[in-house]
Amino acid sequence: MRHLFSSCAFGLALALAGCGGGGGGGGDVAAPVAPTIPAVPDTITLQKIDNVVGTGALAVAGKTVYVHYTGWLYDATATSKKGAQVDSSAGRSPLDFVLAGGLVIKGFDEGVTGMRVGGKRTVMIPASMGYGATGTGNGVIPPNANLVFDIELVEVR
Repeated sequence: MRHLFSSCAFGLALALAGCGGGGGGGGDVAAPVAPTIPAVPDTITLQKIDNVVGTGALAVAGKTVYVHYTGWLYDATATSKKGAQVDSSAGRSPLDFVLAGGLVIKGFDEGVTGMRVGGKRTVMIPASMGYGATGTGNGVIPPNANLVFDIELVEVR
């Protein structure tokens, strides 16, 4: 629960703020503000790209995995598809969690599954397998944001 991906780190409720806009009669309703992220979140599919194939223990459901990672908002216009960085384990202990235990976002769980210790993988995660229509609720990951992660599998227990 100390990292961006823990299920308890961010509340699911978004604070909705209404902007009244001028008052006055006529019953006109202010036009909605266009979202900065496309309303259709799944403009990508889950992609797992092995940059280095590990040779150690296999990451399978029910095992505790230890990973280093860096995550970015997906940017279709960037060559690497990496936009603004949202989190990293650099300079910290590896993130540990039980694989397929519901402790991290679904795309991260599925992205690590099948890796071997020593492996490095880039995972592109559609919003529906990330934080979906709510985002993180703190503005770090907006609603409907697709994500990109570089992941290194350090240990499997």
